[in-house]
Amino acid sequence: MGPANLLFLLLATATQLSVAQLLIHRTAKPSTVWINTAHSYGYYLDQVPVLTCYPQPQASSGFKPAITAGFLSLCVSDTCDVYLFAVFLVHVVDNSTRVADSPQVLWSANRNRPVREKATLEFSSDGNLVLRDADGSHVWSSNSSGRSVDGMVITEIGNLVLFDRRNATVWQSFDYPTDTMVPGQSLVEGMRLIASTSATNTTENQLYVTVLQDGLYAYVESTPPQLYFSYNSIISKVGNDPTKATFMNGSLSIVVRPDVNDSISLPAVKSTQYMRLDSDGHLRLYEWSTAGSTAVYDVMVINVCDYPTVCGEYGICSEGQCTCPLENGSSSTSFKLVDVRNPNLGCTPLIPISCREIQSHQLLTLTGVSYFDMNYKVVNATTEDDCKQACLKNCSCRAVIFRVGECVWLTKVFSLQSVQPGYSSAYLKVQLSPPISASTSNKKKILGATLGAIATTLALLLIAIILYLQRRRKYKEKGEEFYFDQLPGTPKRFSFENLNECTKGYSKKLGEGGFGSVFEGKIGEERVAVKRLEGARQGKKEFLAEVETIGSIEHINLVKLIGFCAEKSERLLVYEYMSRGSLDRWIYYRHNNAPLEWYTRYNIILDIAKGLCYLHEGCRRKIAHLDIKPQNILLDDNFNAKVADFGLCKLINRDQSKIMTVMRGTPGYLAPEWLTSRITEKVDVYSFGVVVMEIVCGRKNIDDSQPEENVQLINLLREKAQNSQLIDLIDKHSDDMISHQEEVIEMMKLAIWCLQNDSIQRPSMSTVIKVLEGVMSAETFEANSIMFVQDNPSTYSVPSQASILSGPR
Repeated sequence: MGPANLLFLLLATATQLSVAQLLIHRTAKPSTVWINTAHSYGYYLDQVPVLTCYPQPQASSGFKPAITAGFLSLCVSDTCDVYLFAVFLVHVVDNSTRVADSPQVLWSANRNRPVREKATLEFSSDGNLVLRDADGSHVWSSNSSGRSVDGMVITEIGNLVLFDRRNATVWQSFDYPTDTMVPGQSLVEGMRLIASTSATNTTENQLYVTVLQDGLYAYVESTPPQLYFSYNSIISKVGNDPTKATFMNGSLSIVVRPDVNDSISLPAVKSTQYMRLDSDGHLRLYEWSTAGSTAVYDVMVINVCDYPTVCGEYGICSEGQCTCPLENGSSSTSFKLVDVRNPNLGCTPLIPISCREIQSHQLLTLTGVSYFDMNYKVVNATTEDDCKQACLKNCSCRAVIFRVGECVWLTKVFSLQSVQPGYSSAYLKVQLSPPISASTSNKKKILGATLGAIATTLALLLIAIILYLQRRRKYKEKGEEFYFDQLPGTPKRFSFENLNECTKGYSKKLGEGGFGSVFEGKIGEERVAVKRLEGARQGKKEFLAEVETIGSIEHINLVKLIGFCAEKSERLLVYEYMSRGSLDRWIYYRHNNAPLEWYTRYNIILDIAKGLCYLHEGCRRKIAHLDIKPQNILLDDNFNAKVADFGLCKLINRDQSKIMTVMRGTPGYLAPEWLTSRITEKVDVYSFGVVVMEIVCGRKNIDDSQPEENVQLINLLREKAQNSQLIDLIDKHSDDMISHQEEVIEMMKLAIWCLQNDSIQRPSMSTVIKVLEGVMSAETFEANSIMFVQDNPSTYSVPSQASILSGPR
């Protein structure tokens, strides 16, 4: 972490204390509120930490290490407004509040959801520790209400503890580790250390370390999780006491039973130590002093190529160098680098794998290639042919590794390893381009149809040219000119002539929305979707906002902006093409399509949640979409979902989370707070809840073809939830949905949480993801906490056209 600023807390009703009194403030009592106030100047502190402890006898002068609980800024810039409530190490000088160096985070309550200036920490009268953002929204709590909590203390080893009148521990931060351990701390069986995304992004990534019954294990998250390190204790398990790994001076002790333990040797302590699971998957021991943090030991003594993300997905690691897969004896490739400047970010298939075209699957042969996890073996596949056929027959298989009569199955491919030829071979599944063939008779029919259409096309083209010239003259007279040459970091700029050519004169219309129409095009070999904005509807400010905002955002679950055009009054946006179109085509049964299976629907819901989470929490400024609906969820060949149409998005500054704005969006998906125009990103959470219900029920949320009492899906949800009849709402088109009814009902309970009338009660999208991934359970609410929707939606919202960015409709 760079030279972060410390922003401490001002006690709401504090009396004036001397510096000497402040520095020994280790405990706090209930009925106390602290406010995150931005009073920091360089490395000087002029406010009070929540709690501070000196872990060892102090010299009368000089640098003094301290363990502190307080708000911590994650940024170097003074204008940044992103904070954690954390326990951290810091040095102070003499008896002043001057910080000698950058702090080191040991634990944080809100790593996945930073807060802003003026956030509050309340130690309530009923013993609950509650963190709220500046707008009052709930971020985190200790869930310790009603447990006779009498006080809070920061211990000498960095454990934040809530205790009762008998000094018994009610809650402690050591029970909820993040990515770091300190001497004296134990990781108990079932607990996890989860790595952060990067050194500057504290959100959790897919790498974690956990303690199981017989030792210490490290995994990368997938289905199923893939193992990349294990330390199995030599001591046999006896009794029911949980196994734990305790960080001690000189060792990481693996305790499988109380009377004896095993251990991993570590360097003896020379200065303050901590152990952290870093974003690259390494579990490193650090020493911390006034000179900063230094990595002194790598606890996992394994080869660099054994780490699952060392070369990203599909990358091949050879002595730390990364390349993309290339079939033996071939100069062509089926993969490309994600980023040509950073080979370690991995590779991606040129053609995505489609389960709908399983006949076009093929295996790419790589000899002398192995994998870090060889645990998931295919039974009875003892030859290479058996191994390959097992993978080709199941779409969930992405690769197999064959080694000495063993076939290992992979559902997700992380970094591969280069080994000696003959030892191991990898077979990666790739998608072939579908063959193009036509009989002579078909060719004649096509030729006849083409000749017949030419006259019509020429006539339409002539009319289009006349209308275009009239419109162009109209805007020229207005003198409207808007140049985008100075936009920093914007996507590729295309000329109008380029886009006219790539869309063949805007001949294939994919759909129509509130700001314009979308056409299919082709740039080189890449299919694209071109949104042609209608100047009378969209002004300069909105178009600039779209280009600047969307162009700076890249996420696997957000539709990618490739480029734009701005010539005179013409404004166009170029997006990636999504072959399966929008979600509504697949859940409303308007096209006689087969019903989606439960796991496909589940994955679509998870993809939507991840896309929204990135908009809300992964950007420097929150981005509220404001028009989440199935028409704005686009699907690729594999039914991977991406959130589209930022045409209605609104940026929310960190210091102004509630904004006044014109009512926007689509009837049926608008949150109750639109009535008051006090809007936060929680309106998207509400709309997400509506979409979830549509996906699992297989119907529109406002469906006039239904009996009168069933027209409003959300009202029907209220009724069925009150009568414990949620099973009645499950999509009856699908037997697979019925067979997974318990999971579907849990999904409906998550939707109910998202549909809370009170926006503060709704979860954040990062919390939604945790529920979907099974990390936590959804909170339960009474069905009447969902607002009753009026029969006439116009009394509650304003009508608007569907807004499209890309993909067929």
